[in-house]
Amino acid sequence: MTNPTDYTPPRVWTWQKPSGGTFASINRPIAGATHERALPVGRHPLQLYSLATPNGVKVTVMLEELLARGHQGAEYDAWLINIREGAQFSSGFVEVNPNSKIPALMDRSGPEPVRVFESGAILLYLAEKFGEFVPTGAGRAECLSWLFWQMGSAPYLGGGFGHFYAYAPAKFEYPIDRFAMEVKREMDVLNRRLAECRYLAGDEYTVADIAVWPWYGALAKGLLYDAGEFLSVQEYTHVIRWADEIGQRPAVKRGRMVNRVMGDPASQLHERHDASDFEHRTQDKIAP
Repeated sequence: MTNPTDYTPPRVWTWQKPSGGTFASINRPIAGATHERALPVGRHPLQLYSLATPNGVKVTVMLEELLARGHQGAEYDAWLINIREGAQFSSGFVEVNPNSKIPALMDRSGPEPVRVFESGAILLYLAEKFGEFVPTGAGRAECLSWLFWQMGSAPYLGGGFGHFYAYAPAKFEYPIDRFAMEVKREMDVLNRRLAECRYLAGDEYTVADIAVWPWYGALAKGLLYDAGEFLSVQEYTHVIRWADEIGQRPAVKRGRMVNRVMGDPASQLHERHDASDFEHRTQDKIAP
């Protein structure tokens, strides 16, 4: 292994220069708003502020799946938050999510608005609100175990492997090797589980699948970080089978489009305010 230039950490770290890489302009070691701007509010009970990253896709898929099951209370407005431009640091967004990460949800269906942030919390909140996609009994424990497996594992795939492989200003062998090893271990965990059962919690499609699919399903199909060949994802045949099956669900196809601003324009729906928006897509209404 080639060694990068040695670095001796200082006794006390201070922020003296930009971090570099794709998101250098918005990375900083402090929280809070950088500018005043209120969030828009639409007519539906649920107001989602997001972007179609894997974490954002989890929630739009969940909402579309709930609507597909007839839950009209799951109607929602999806407003685009452009994280590359720092929209997540507006005063309005920070009020909904003090951690300044997408997605964030406001539930205005009750007498007082309820904020929910962090994708796993949003999925569980919606599952419990509508009584869907979390089984009872032992199945619940299995489902929640895989849901929280995703919350703990995906940072190694995204902020770890994804950062050093795709976004860092320079490529270094050690961090790429370290995180590639961990991501392949995670894929093997999934592959072994999906060799035993149709879905992660068993025979039933649950919130665990909705959480894991946008990250590891996309990776298995070679759609994440252009890293399919590098990670030999074709080895994980059971993950690929599972990813293909979920990807064919109509609600998943719709959810993946919402707040999407990359890829084929035909796959993008920048904002979603009504089910008819999928049929009459326009790309000219972008939330601040």
